[in-house]
Amino acid sequence: MTDFDERLKRAINRGQRSRAAEGQAAGEKLAGEEELRNRHSQLRLTLSDHIEACLRKLCDHFPGFEFSTVMNDTGWGARITRDDINLIRGNQRNLYSRLEMLVKPFSDAHILEVTSRGTIRNRESLNRNNFRFLNEADETTLKEVIDAVVLEFAEQYSADS
Repeated sequence: MTDFDERLKRAINRGQRSRAAEGQAAGEKLAGEEELRNRHSQLRLTLSDHIEACLRKLCDHFPGFEFSTVMNDTGWGARITRDDINLIRGNQRNLYSRLEMLVKPFSDAHILEVTSRGTIRNRESLNRNNFRFLNEADETTLKEVIDAVVLEFAEQYSADS
């Protein structure tokens, strides 16, 4: 066997090992992607349940709010709304209040996003987007973020009522 034949065999072997390594890396990436999707689904279910529980409690403390569960292409969570009529010297004015909290769908950025929008008596009172990388997301911390937003809204609403 000549020197060229030996080098040719080594080159072919290197190419085969390279192809096998690329296939393994692609498989690991796909498995990692699936793990992140599962993690997002797990957190989404837990956090959307927590959002619903918090907003239901808020409705119990402020009669007149209507609760609704949100499940659509923008996310999963809940919303509370309230319409009031303010009569001052014969003038009628509608006052709208709401709080909506959603867990956004899975994205290629591999983040978990919780959005919060609040309006009190026709004025936007809060607009928050909280992000966590899925591999760093902690359920307890995210629940504390949700609690803080609900408490902030409750304080602002009770101060304005």
